[in-house]
Amino acid sequence: MSELVHYAVDRAIATVTLDSPANRNALSAQLVGELSAHLATAAGDDGVRAVVLTHTGSVFCAGADLKEQVSEGGPQEGTRRVVALMRQIVELPKPVIARIDGAVRAGGIGLVGASDIALASRKASFALTEVRLGLAAAMISLTLRTRMPERAAARHLLTGDVFDADAAVAAGVLTTATDDVDAEVGKLCDSLRLCSPQGLREGKRVLTRSVLREFDEHAEAMQQLSASLFGSDEAREGMLAFLEKRPPRWVVEAP
Repeated sequence: MSELVHYAVDRAIATVTLDSPANRNALSAQLVGELSAHLATAAGDDGVRAVVLTHTGSVFCAGADLKEQVSEGGPQEGTRRVVALMRQIVELPKPVIARIDGAVRAGGIGLVGASDIALASRKASFALTEVRLGLAAAMISLTLRTRMPERAAARHLLTGDVFDADAAVAAGVLTTATDDVDAEVGKLCDSLRLCSPQGLREGKRVLTRSVLREFDEHAEAMQQLSASLFGSDEAREGMLAFLEKRPPRWVVEAP
């Protein structure tokens, strides 16, 4: 089985690269497991100051691996894995920078929300597509509720529309949209190299208190909601339509 996530360290910055373009870097059990292991390695390495989370291919992360969830008999295991992964990113004692140069969908936005700083090229696009599958962005809300103003959250969670990087900045999903994401990431990493490990660790602890409260208070309910929605007739139709590349039956066609 080939490796889906790569790890490298350069001058105190660990780079973790999602490399499963065949399924659009979907959050399969293997990818989540490898990503979690690399994050743990970075957390335990005193020589690492920060982590850059990036990707190969044209998609940063497409969210849940729907085919795998169907084969597992439901979303319970997949949801549990992703919630644990998002919390691991939030709790990591070092800053996590999301570097995005492509599409981000559904649960992939949860990873962006869990990251401390998120930089994207203007080629990037975003969509919270759960609502179009008969689902809701339940577990992803754990990392987005403290990032997004309520009006912006309603606009994007209730439509599933695609939005660009500048709109993602306005909505609180991104820190910066840029024409040269690698240059911006490079400048940010140089800044972090000047910072005290203790200062970064404790600064992050202060900043993530509200996000962690979301996990403590709502993670179990959001996992239960995801499971109940997944088992519904509408969600079965939505996922079947997605896999068959056709509109679900509730779509109202244009006149």
